[in-house]
Amino acid sequence: MSWLFGFGKQTSKDFDIPGDVPPPPSPPASLQDKKQSKDTASAYRFDSAALERAAKAAKELESSKHAKEAFDLSQKHEQTLQMEYQSKMKEYELGLEQIKIQQYRAQQEERRKTLEEEARIQKQRADYQDMLARKRQEDQIALQAKAQADNLKKQEESVQKQEAMRRATIEFESDLRHKNEMKQIEAKIRGEAEVERQNRDLRLERARVDAREYRQTVLESITTAGSVIGNGISNFLSEPDKMATVIGSLTLLAGGVYGAKYGIGTFTKVVESRIGKPALVRETSRLNIVDTCPKTVFQRPTDPLEGIILRVSLNFCPVWVEFVSYVSSIDVVHISLFSAS
Repeated sequence: MSWLFGFGKQTSKDFDIPGDVPPPPSPPASLQDKKQSKDTASAYRFDSAALERAAKAAKELESSKHAKEAFDLSQKHEQTLQMEYQSKMKEYELGLEQIKIQQYRAQQEERRKTLEEEARIQKQRADYQDMLARKRQEDQIALQAKAQADNLKKQEESVQKQEAMRRATIEFESDLRHKNEMKQIEAKIRGEAEVERQNRDLRLERARVDAREYRQTVLESITTAGSVIGNGISNFLSEPDKMATVIGSLTLLAGGVYGAKYGIGTFTKVVESRIGKPALVRETSRLNIVDTCPKTVFQRPTDPLEGIILRVSLNFCPVWVEFVSYVSSIDVVHISLFSAS
């Protein structure tokens, strides 16, 4: 994985020839023979027999009449072989160039893929770093929130403890104050009780003296009042003129009071009857003394059923007769009272 992070990269100058590349073409046979002869000569240059055979062959070739043609033919053949060899070498070099170009393209493609992979890895790394940063920030925010919550909880607990201590202090002070007040009240009550016990005899004696004096005063007052009333009654009874005057005065006073009371009541009723009635009623019910007195004195009693015709079944009904008589008598009384008023 070192190549992912930029280590061990291959440069474009290093080309590896694959193993399936064909080998270069072999040189012509003449060249090979020359090379072999050179190698053999170099290996056996001290061999005189070989030199002799070569010299003999050269002499035979020179003595032949077709030597020049053979030499030209061999040169042309050698040139043809060399040209074929050169063309094959050019093809081989062209193949090598194509292979190098393919390798370069492959390397560039690999490099592009490597760069893309590195970019992807860098992006993943950046995303991972961003995720780690976000997570660290979230963790930090969570820690800060937790710390704030802990501080707030501690503050609330501290406030609650202070409030509990304040309440306990207030309750203790209240209990202590109540105890002190109760002790003061108890001491005061005990002192008052002691003073009360000490002054009890004095108060009892004073009460006895006051009761004795009050009884003596009441007895003296009763005696004085009895003597005064008795003297007044005796003096009143001993003088008949004064007694008659007092009795007459009291009688006249009582008669005046009652007369005024009933006179005012009667006058009020008369005024109400005169003012409260309509004019027509007053005219019809005006009292005429000249006509009323002879009628009431000299009028004979009449039958209330006179002029009333009843059914045969009711003529002999005593209850109906009594009812009609009662109603007639009530009407007569009412008319007489109304006329009198």
